[in-house]
Amino acid sequence: MAERLGVPFVDRAIPGAVAAELGCSLEEALAHDDRAERGLGRLLSGALRLPTVTFGGVDMYVPGALPLPPEEFVRHTEHVLTEIAAQQGGVFLGRAGAIVLAGQPGALHVRLDAPIERRVRQTATLGGMSEREARKLINENDQARTAYVRHFYRVDPADSRQYHLVIDSTTIPVPACVELIALASTALD
Repeated sequence: MAERLGVPFVDRAIPGAVAAELGCSLEEALAHDDRAERGLGRLLSGALRLPTVTFGGVDMYVPGALPLPPEEFVRHTEHVLTEIAAQQGGVFLGRAGAIVLAGQPGALHVRLDAPIERRVRQTATLGGMSEREARKLINENDQARTAYVRHFYRVDPADSRQYHLVIDSTTIPVPACVELIALASTALD
């Protein structure tokens, strides 16, 4: 899609830009990328953010010694998305882009979706993997993205009201999806 529109596909550049803004490692930014802590992990990560460290039985405040809260990564991810969208535009994947860029002039919000069985078959075929592996991958990605959007934005990422266009890319061939999106993008210019 990015190639067709002549704009960058910035998916993999986002965590690097967030890491640079926060002054943390790329690995730490990737660990928070498009993810929300759930259940016990959320409770434990909250406890880890308490601003004290124990040395020899003495609690001491050590600024910057503990991991940044997930909200800080989200805030910087939003900043990176809005800056790239405003400066050069691009094709963004995930990261609640339809919500973050809802007010961005000229931004087209598209959701590719389909029934799970067809998504599994398509992913297995395109990814050269078994249907079992494809199902696991899809379930993990869907759960992580849904948790991220619901936790940080309090909306359902599958709600069609978040998008200008929702396409079943398992029924409509990918090249036709690209053309539909390109046509829709010209309507917003």
